[in-house]
Amino acid sequence: MRTTPLTTHTLRVTSATRVALALVAVSALVVGAAGCGDGGGGDGKKQDDAAKPSAPTVELPKLNGQTLQVAAVWTRTEQKNFTAVLEEFEKRTGAEVRFVPTGDSISTYLGTKIEGGEPPDVAVLPQVGALRQFADKGWLKPVAPEVTAQLEKNYAKGWRELGAHKGKQYGVWFKAANKSLVWYNSAAFENAGASVPTTWDEFLKTAETISASGVAPIAVAGADGWTLTDWFENVYLSQAGPEKYDRLAAHEIKWTDPSVAQALTTLGKLFGDRNLLLGGQAGALQTEFPKSVAQVFAGGDQPEAAMVYEGAFVADTITNDTKAKIGSDAKVFPFPKVGAEAPVVSGGDVAVALKDGPGAQALLTFLASPDAAEIWARAGGFLSPNKSLDPKAYPDDTQRSIAKALVDAGDDFRFDMSDQAPASFGGTKGAGEWKALQDFLKNPSDVAGTQRALEADAARAYKS
Repeated sequence: MRTTPLTTHTLRVTSATRVALALVAVSALVVGAAGCGDGGGGDGKKQDDAAKPSAPTVELPKLNGQTLQVAAVWTRTEQKNFTAVLEEFEKRTGAEVRFVPTGDSISTYLGTKIEGGEPPDVAVLPQVGALRQFADKGWLKPVAPEVTAQLEKNYAKGWRELGAHKGKQYGVWFKAANKSLVWYNSAAFENAGASVPTTWDEFLKTAETISASGVAPIAVAGADGWTLTDWFENVYLSQAGPEKYDRLAAHEIKWTDPSVAQALTTLGKLFGDRNLLLGGQAGALQTEFPKSVAQVFAGGDQPEAAMVYEGAFVADTITNDTKAKIGSDAKVFPFPKVGAEAPVVSGGDVAVALKDGPGAQALLTFLASPDAAEIWARAGGFLSPNKSLDPKAYPDDTQRSIAKALVDAGDDFRFDMSDQAPASFGGTKGAGEWKALQDFLKNPSDVAGTQRALEADAARAYKS
């Protein structure tokens, strides 16, 4: 299968929007995010307002006696917060909903279930490429009119189009993320006399300054291949520009293209210097994402590492897994620009129906409404592309500002490249892009070999 290039269906970033999103995210997160994930921060009245659920905005059918199964990659706090959303759906419909965590390789899990004749009623996919691939295989059920009505009322055109394929609407984008942020331990920066960088060269110099102070500069979650795709995408978008980003995402240019070599060479300046990575390349390859965050923030003013790269959802991990306070102990800056512009890459999770019936469509209707988004928004660590969600639902000014920037951007940003690819290339643990970039982290000098591996895997995936 060849995925559709995001041209008419791309969420594009203009220069002004890219800068605005980055500045809003950083200024908001640095100033007042002490309550990300736990409802803290802000003044008392705002917290009281945030704690009050709004009146229901959508009618749902009675589904007494029906049992639904919902599958997603979410675990830990994300699973807990999504379960609260499902419990409200149960309360309002009388249905019983069972959540099933799939593990990272959700496409493999779902493919096995579907071929065995036991698919879940609804799945939440972290890749738009998986949505398109499943739709081409005939595994997805188009949304019902009541879902379409909620989408047209609550979502910008770009988000609706990302949930459609070949003229049919299949998905509801329930959760979104800004994946262009670097989080840092403020004490480590102060002790080293380091300053916040804005360019890639400054970023490497800052890392060297921190290394000289006796602290490892950067924790890299190399055991999770998806984090490495995010590293590459931010470098590539900033360096090669949005036009080539779209073409590479659609496999209209090959991974052996010189622009890919340039991005890998740039990234290799970081990955190839063992003094800049906690534990060197070998240590990074054994580090999973939650651990990488803990390595920076769990040790207080004596961390194992000073910085960790990932999206806005890092705030949730900091709040729930460490004692660090966002805005004081834990701060953030935009991913440094490699080319003319700092990158802003977005991701998200899209809910789709795998079974016919009123239960699956009712749940999609609920997820497309502000009612469902409000529940998770109140808990923190969540961004919704739903433009009808009252910003008061977010627990602090930080998350309100980030959410406002996302909604105000409309159709104006770039979507995660690996998530646009067929799942066998961009979304499978131990295979495709994840595996090739882990091999690159192990041996960053082998740019040409990495390109050949990426292109071979991409060629197979886009043709299947």
